[in-house]
Amino acid sequence: MSETTSTPQVGAAGMVSDRDPTDAPVMIHLDGVEKVYTPGAAPAVEKLTLDVHKGEILVLVGPSGCGKSTTLRLINRMIEPTAGRIIFDDEDVTDIDANELRRRIGYVIQRIGLFPHQTIAENIGTVPRLLGWDAERTRKRSDELLDLVGLEPGIYRDRYPKELSGGQAQRVGVARALAADPPVMLMDEPFGAVDPITRDRLQNEFLRLQAEVQKTIVFVTHDIDEAVKMGDRIAILRERSVVAQLDTPARILSYPVDDFVDDFIGSGSTLKGLHFERVSGLQIPEYPVVRRDTPREEAGRILDMSDFRWLLMLDERGRPARWLNETHLADTSRPLHEVGPVVRAMVERNATLHDALEAMITSSAGQAVIVHRDGTYVGVVQIELLTEVIGRMRREARKHYEELEATQAAEQRAAGA
Repeated sequence: MSETTSTPQVGAAGMVSDRDPTDAPVMIHLDGVEKVYTPGAAPAVEKLTLDVHKGEILVLVGPSGCGKSTTLRLINRMIEPTAGRIIFDDEDVTDIDANELRRRIGYVIQRIGLFPHQTIAENIGTVPRLLGWDAERTRKRSDELLDLVGLEPGIYRDRYPKELSGGQAQRVGVARALAADPPVMLMDEPFGAVDPITRDRLQNEFLRLQAEVQKTIVFVTHDIDEAVKMGDRIAILRERSVVAQLDTPARILSYPVDDFVDDFIGSGSTLKGLHFERVSGLQIPEYPVVRRDTPREEAGRILDMSDFRWLLMLDERGRPARWLNETHLADTSRPLHEVGPVVRAMVERNATLHDALEAMITSSAGQAVIVHRDGTYVGVVQIELLTEVIGRMRREARKHYEELEATQAAEQRAAGA
């Protein structure tokens, strides 16, 4: 098809999903966790209570120095908490040997940390070797993971880190973290050291990978756009890892709970929220349509009887062809099917409303045409429909927090009775 059609980008929950990540069992529970490096000094992490559910990507995002990376290091006991408890898969981490715990957790960092004197296969096999895997099992796992992250084993297994691009090295870092098939992965700004184009590609590849492996992931970033794209849920942190808001990206974008969150997510949050609604969920009103062989006079009557400024002409196969308005109908110098702007920007029914908005911006008529996968016409989306959706998202998010507040107040009253 020569016309441009848009399909949605995939996010952690497919960008658009009815799945509630909190329906799954809790995999990691932080209970009043604190970290104080120097007695008498302000804590780096202060009374942090947080649940991470099995199979979700929970993103910790906040300004530099707020304690995001410290929280990750507390989870895998690279540093010990000053107070509080960390429960990992129903076990208190202080009851588990620290080295054993870390072998159950994959760890990916911004600078990757590949061993320069080892081949790619040897780097990936680091934890399996520590666990006592034999050479053949380790080799097979290394090849399997290279293939999984999109690197041809026959080409890359015997290379050294210095022979890789930044994006390739980051893929190897992810493969190494997955080598022993850990149930949990901790990722500390894993895509922060590469250029924007490579970062976007790595993010997409990782989300595809997560759809297959379904790990429990705590992901640290300072970039709210990355958090929105990657997270099933987002915890926006103030200083000392104090949680300002913890919720799905859609609710946070629709209803920032205070000025700190509003300032942190920045302008354009409403438009970002359109990533979480699909065109297929809209109630599409009937739009005036004509065919290639519709007489000019009849097309004029159809436009006059409608409440719209434009007609949409379909070709002989029922595909959107041209936009027509009064000026085009009045142009008798050419056949009707040769006047009016060609319809080029279209979206399929499974596209997000953000895709639809982008199509509207490029459309001569300021409207998005919806098509089936074969290119045949479905309907037209107008800006008014998007405005209604944004209003609904805000109302639903506000209602959610009002109900949450009422529930918490009732629980406090019951506890004080």
